Amino acid sequence: MFIKKLLTLLPIIFTMQGCLVFHTVSYEVNLDDQKSGTVNMSISDIRSDALNTTELEEDKQQLFHELLKSDDFVKQMQDEGKYILDRKLFISEGKLNGTIKYSFDDISKVESIVYQEPFYFITIPLEDSIISTNGEIIVSDNHKRIMWDNSIRTLKFKMFSADVESGSLVELTKYLEEE
Repeated sequence: MFIKKLLTLLPIIFTMQGCLVFHTVSYEVNLDDQKSGTVNMSISDIRSDALNTTELEEDKQQLFHELLKSDDFVKQMQDEGKYILDRKLFISEGKLNGTIKYSFDDISKVESIVYQEPFYFITIPLEDSIISTNGEIIVSDNHKRIMWDNSIRTLKFKMFSADVESGSLVELTKYLEEE
């Protein structure tokens, strides 16, 4: 699923028994030149699908300590060509949200965006939902592709991840206040 691929920035999340899930993820890729720039990534309504206290504690540890505060996470992202500039969690409209800002020297490190003059593009499985983009969406029999002309200096796209309102997901806002 593309959303899991999108979260190569947050790989630790998907290795636990419990799992952090979220409603949407948005990317704003600001290009300094054809291959380098910064990314502002926003994740909305982060929750846990933990089925017991142990899994919930693991999810809280991963989110509030490993991803938010750990130097190991910064080093891991640096090894992937993503240089963390800022990361934060916050509550907005009663929902736990997060942002990460990072720089990059190679556009392909940003969710495998490809630059082939005169276009940038990202390829997405058909089953994944694109909520919005400032690029053009092209659908084929096998995949979707968002394309941007290279005159565009800020590439934007927002993807749906999960319906967090249904089911028995654990809201995490109260745990941020405890940290």
